[in-house]
Amino acid sequence: MTLSDDEFRTLVGEHSAMVYSIALRLLGDPGLAEEVAQDVFLELYRWLPRLENSDHVRYWLRRTATHRSTDAIRRRSVRPEGQSEVWDEAFDRAAVSQGESPMDTAMERMLLTLPIAQRTVLVLRYGEDLSPEEIARTTGQPLPTVKSNLQRGLQLLRRKGAVVLKEFVRG
Repeated sequence: MTLSDDEFRTLVGEHSAMVYSIALRLLGDPGLAEEVAQDVFLELYRWLPRLENSDHVRYWLRRTATHRSTDAIRRRSVRPEGQSEVWDEAFDRAAVSQGESPMDTAMERMLLTLPIAQRTVLVLRYGEDLSPEEIARTTGQPLPTVKSNLQRGLQLLRRKGAVVLKEFVRG
């Protein structure tokens, strides 16, 4: 695919929300999600001649956003002392600015506590509406692994939700 600069800007505009959403839901840090999204689009510019059509571009963007987010998580696997509170405040500000309810914010926080493999497949399944087969292609995992991570992630979210979301059920 070869595009002019204006066509590339349009392409970025069409897909930036998707890429940012994947990164934000995997990372939980709006600033880091923006960095990942920018890196993904810079890489897209270099890869564009090798991509065949718009479906291939969408697939490539999801795959690359997922991998870059996972890489960022691995790089920051050990948070410096006091960093957690800063990220929690940044996450809350981003949620409020996007008009999310307190329950949505609590759900997003629970999602961030899941292991990265489970978090990734849940974000791609329920955030991006991909089938398990599409998730397997996107992540490079075998289909049974994707299905297992979906099942385990949902079970873990249900257990966490039973504890964390009690206040929303009562209210």
